[in-house]
Amino acid sequence: MTILCIETSTSVCSAAICKDGMPIKQCICHEGSNHARLLPRYIEELLSFAREQHLSTEAVALSEGPGSYTGLRIGTSTAKGLCYGLNVPLIPIPTLQVLCEAAKEKLSTLNCPLSTADILCPLIDARRMEVYTTDAEGKARAVVVEHEESLYSGEEDVYFFGDGAEKCSTVFTKPNWHYIPGIVPEAQYVGVLAEHFANNQSPITNHQLAYYEPYYLKEFIAAQSHVKGLK
Repeated sequence: MTILCIETSTSVCSAAICKDGMPIKQCICHEGSNHARLLPRYIEELLSFAREQHLSTEAVALSEGPGSYTGLRIGTSTAKGLCYGLNVPLIPIPTLQVLCEAAKEKLSTLNCPLSTADILCPLIDARRMEVYTTDAEGKARAVVVEHEESLYSGEEDVYFFGDGAEKCSTVFTKPNWHYIPGIVPEAQYVGVLAEHFANNQSPITNHQLAYYEPYYLKEFIAAQSHVKGLK
């Protein structure tokens, strides 16, 4: 299955073409605040590449959140437009699972294999002292980072990663807590998960697209503008 994948939930913008769960080509920018400008360019490049390789796009996969409100809106609107235009289904992938997939690969390259008792704990910055993470059942939640037990209370080795990990690493340290730097959600990992999701869950078809919204987890709160003349 050939899938066009989109990831815009954080300051990193990326898109990729994946075939049978394996990334073939990815475009990515780590500089931030360029999603609306870069994403259409990446998609045009990837679709052109797919045509050259005689690949027919069969679905669009989207990192659905939680994450940046603006980033998620850009990614979702682009994905929905592509699904309508290409007449293909949408496969939403939880962003925290995308982060975990990236962390597994990073640990593998570091020759640090996970044991069955190790815990992966993704952390996405949710502003102030909040992060998006998962509970013991893997369900997404927003957590105020105020004490160590707010993140994890077990004694197993825990690996923290994502753009929310930095604020936690300066406050909390335990011998069994490990912070992995440089882990960001990327479209290539969306593709790795999308193949599995497509085989086990029903994707969102065109007649359902109008009602689909990204997974914000918490309500958007607009801050007062600092631009002169705007209130």
